[in-house]
Amino acid sequence: MQRTLRLASVDSTNAEAMRQAAVGETGPLWIVAETQSAGRGRSGRPWSSSPGNLYASLLLRLSTPSPKAYQLSLVAGVAAIDAIRATMSLAGDTPLWLKWPNDVLIGPAKAGGILVESSTGNAGLVAVIGIGINLASHPDLPDRPATHLGAHGNAPDPETLLAAIAPSLAAWLDVWAEGEGFSSIREAWLARCGALGQRLSVNTGRETIEGAFCGVDHDGGLLLQEGGRERRFSFGDVTLAFPAPGQERG
Repeated sequence: MQRTLRLASVDSTNAEAMRQAAVGETGPLWIVAETQSAGRGRSGRPWSSSPGNLYASLLLRLSTPSPKAYQLSLVAGVAAIDAIRATMSLAGDTPLWLKWPNDVLIGPAKAGGILVESSTGNAGLVAVIGIGINLASHPDLPDRPATHLGAHGNAPDPETLLAAIAPSLAAWLDVWAEGEGFSSIREAWLARCGALGQRLSVNTGRETIEGAFCGVDHDGGLLLQEGGRERRFSFGDVTLAFPAPGQERG
């Protein structure tokens, strides 16, 4: 049984989830806020948190080894795409798709992101799946285009979208089965991602590699074709080297 903690404002729904875990909460518990004062994305980037958008985190306990927890970004991405499709129709033929490992895009522009964090304590391994979706507005990002759902149709309000995401994520978590069912997640994610062959750039912190997108492997790592060989990445900041595909897959 999933419960929900609703807050008018918080520094970060992920941070609040981690505080809840530190005092023994094991979930499943959704934490939702109207605004965040210190929202964040991957690599410590600030996450703009204007009212009217969705800021939510799911806290849950896992028995899977910690390295498997990163697959939750792909699980949550599939659930987010399905929930958006269930609550609105995008105008025109602009694609709604996933970019590895955690971005929801409309065309070439970012409309949402996922941040997964995990911690081991007295309650065992707990994971927090943070989901932010731009519904009513979006920030101007310095390094990539951004958008919001309302710019592409009649967007749902945060409560309506959460009411669709929560059961969708629960269902896909059951499919994932703490990593045992990742092959099904991989298939579902690939049906919702960008076109194979699309040019991507990966910054690992040590190097930046540009190559052709080849999908994800059996464990969820990004595969790129670069210099005549296939390379695997388990982490990195991924950007589009060229505009997003004009046709949605899946």
